[in-house]
Amino acid sequence: MDTCQKYVLFDLMEKKYLTFRADIATKKWLMKGSIWRSVKAVLLRQPCRKTCHIFKAVFGCQREAKSYIVLQMRLKTPTNRTKPTAIGRDRAARGADMMFARFYHRLLEFYAVCGLLLVSASCTLVETRIDRTAAGPNVPADTAVLMHLESTEQPEEIAARTVPPGPLKVSIAEAILLCLENNRSLVVQRLNPSIQQTFEDQERAVFDPATNADVSAGRVKGENLARSGSETEDFTTDAAEGIISLEQYFPTGTTVALEAGTQVNDSSLYDDNFYSTRLGMTVTQALLRGYGTDVNLARLQQARLDTRMSEYELRGFTEFLVAEVERTYWDYALARRQIEIVEESLKVARQQLNETKELIAVGRLAKAELAAVQAEVAAQEQALIEARANKESIRLQLLRLLNPAGPGIWQREVDLIYQPTLPEIKLEDVELHVAVSMRMRPILNEARLEILRGDLELVKTQNGLLPLMDLFITLGKSGYANSFGESIGNINEDSYDALAGVRFNYPFFNRDAKALHRRALQTREQAQKALENLSQLVEVDVRTAYIEVNRTKQQIAASSVTRMFDEEKLRTETEKLRVGKSTSFLVAQAQRDLLVSRIAEVRALANYLKALIDLYRQDGSLLERRGISAPGREPVKLSKK
Repeated sequence: MDTCQKYVLFDLMEKKYLTFRADIATKKWLMKGSIWRSVKAVLLRQPCRKTCHIFKAVFGCQREAKSYIVLQMRLKTPTNRTKPTAIGRDRAARGADMMFARFYHRLLEFYAVCGLLLVSASCTLVETRIDRTAAGPNVPADTAVLMHLESTEQPEEIAARTVPPGPLKVSIAEAILLCLENNRSLVVQRLNPSIQQTFEDQERAVFDPATNADVSAGRVKGENLARSGSETEDFTTDAAEGIISLEQYFPTGTTVALEAGTQVNDSSLYDDNFYSTRLGMTVTQALLRGYGTDVNLARLQQARLDTRMSEYELRGFTEFLVAEVERTYWDYALARRQIEIVEESLKVARQQLNETKELIAVGRLAKAELAAVQAEVAAQEQALIEARANKESIRLQLLRLLNPAGPGIWQREVDLIYQPTLPEIKLEDVELHVAVSMRMRPILNEARLEILRGDLELVKTQNGLLPLMDLFITLGKSGYANSFGESIGNINEDSYDALAGVRFNYPFFNRDAKALHRRALQTREQAQKALENLSQLVEVDVRTAYIEVNRTKQQIAASSVTRMFDEEKLRTETEKLRVGKSTSFLVAQAQRDLLVSRIAEVRALANYLKALIDLYRQDGSLLERRGISAPGREPVKLSKK
């Protein structure tokens, strides 16, 4: 079209040779903007002020009219172009709709595939990398404390015998089993590893993908310089924006984010709305601080070490509880036996009192001899009261440890099936017990785990000394149009954005990071010294317990000999009293000595059994010797540097 033809077109439009016809059937085709774009392209190819005024006068009423108009231009210009028919226009519109729909679905599929790939990478590659670096996946905390009985009785038979009300008849193994099942303190301690294990999941959640969505809308009403440049004009702008993103942080220090967003602006300064849609991806990689799997997985590994510490704490508490049950069991057996001995001694003292009265009655003893015998009877009665009270106190302690089922727990009597007997045990060399304690003692394994935790803290603080330097890259494709659908369809055009750069941060002096690193170094050294100190204390405890076992074993034989001589002394003094060669005081003293020696003999046996228990607890082998499986069985090994 030459210049003359353009002027002819302008004149025709000014003289209103244009005809308009409303056609509601073609409103969908009109909304696609085919005619508007073609006419605008013709008029704006060589724009001038006159052309702009005509364009505004003719086409600027589309928004206000609220109707759909089909423009037909009848121009007598020398051209061979044929006017498109309504059928051709409908086919073109349907073809454009199909192409737009296909492209729109492809965009959705592309974004869905990107999201699925990111989630899949998190669930497979990232999870596998985390598991390989952090020594395996997160596993439930070990809180099982089980006892394997050596007898032929089944646990159901034992439970059936101990549950009914009445006297509680238990052996030492059954008492331990009841304690492991019912003790409330152990129930509380069993929850600690499970509680601590939640911190592992919390630290691992840092690497989980996260979805964010933001929707906002607003209005701005104000004034700006008019397009003529001489005055100001009022304007009102309505804006709405929606963004959805998928982001994940990887153990390598990489952050990947996929983002899709759309924005619409409706301004009174323009006739049409303006839509912009963008698909983008941002990758941020730490180059110094925060780079590498070692520093990023340190917190997760520390959480796992804390869980293992809680398992060793549970093992140590279980050992203490089992030892306490056995000690209380033998104390209760000793208290019952002590009552029997005192009752027998009291019976003998009363017999001696009756014999003394008979001898006084026949004149073979003076009446003054009666006071010594009566004093002995009173002392024996006093000892019996003390023994019974001691037995009741120990019974309550034993019931609290066992916590048997059923009502009236504190009124139940306890009958022991096995009485204290000298076990046939050959002690190993003390060095062997020391070596076992160095491996199995829970407190030493906890100290070793504390050293490993300090090593991980050093990794974190040493990385914190580096400056923050992150490389970031942002890529995006955008589409612009006067409708949402067309803005999505225009994403495949030439509009794009790309941004790359480096972010740097380093505080002057860096005192905080240096202080943390120095503290980590000193804490690591303190943990090492604490392990050496604990090892020495444990060895002293084991050797002391070993000496106590040997002492109590020798005391059994010595107390037996003492009891035999005291029995002979009492028999001799009684015979001498009957013939008038002794006094009631000497007989009472002999009875008291025999009572003490008999109680000392039983106590020596109980002390020997408790000394063995303490030795096995000190070297960490008590649970293994009792057939009890508990967490923390494997010793902690420190890496050699």
